Amino acid sequence: MGAAVGKKQGEAQEDGGEVGSRSSSGSSSSGVSGGGGDEVVVVVDAGAKGRIVYGSGREVDVYELERLCDKVGWPRRPPQKVATALRNSFLVGSLVLQTERGGAVEETLIGMARATSDHAFNATIWDVLVDPSYQGQGLGKALVEHTVRELLRRDIGNITLFADSQVIQFYDQMGFEADPDGIKGMFWYPGRY
Repeated sequence: MGAAVGKKQGEAQEDGGEVGSRSSSGSSSSGVSGGGGDEVVVVVDAGAKGRIVYGSGREVDVYELERLCDKVGWPRRPPQKVATALRNSFLVGSLVLQTERGGAVEETLIGMARATSDHAFNATIWDVLVDPSYQGQGLGKALVEHTVRELLRRDIGNITLFADSQVIQFYDQMGFEADPDGIKGMFWYPGRY
């Protein structure tokens, strides 16, 4: 299980990092959680014309997400439960590689983060992952920063996340704190009592 880390209101980085211009293309599906449209994060050379696009309103295919989870070494989860988790999320942000092949644009999910919320004060970021082939390029950082900014735009000021111990430093660098002011995450597990 991961450690709980939090971010206080107003601590989001506003510089945009590697973010490019807004894309007017939009998503072709209704999306999982409504959203702020697509943003071009970085243009990449993927053997063909390609670009990586962040979107907070596009639908995430459960089976494509599970393939991505396999790539990062996460345990398998029942697809029906994954679909329910996505549907019930307050925000789902995704990174999609768009490549042009034969005049058609193909899209491949390469990153995702989602957040649950009480829709007023609090949100928790879950399931932050980036395809290992694209790690080390700032995409995970951009994904988290976009997610935080979108939550702040929706007037959610208390943002927490869960992180495995080996990635806590990654979130520290973005202003998240482990156990701020002595606050501890508490967990209840079935069958223990």
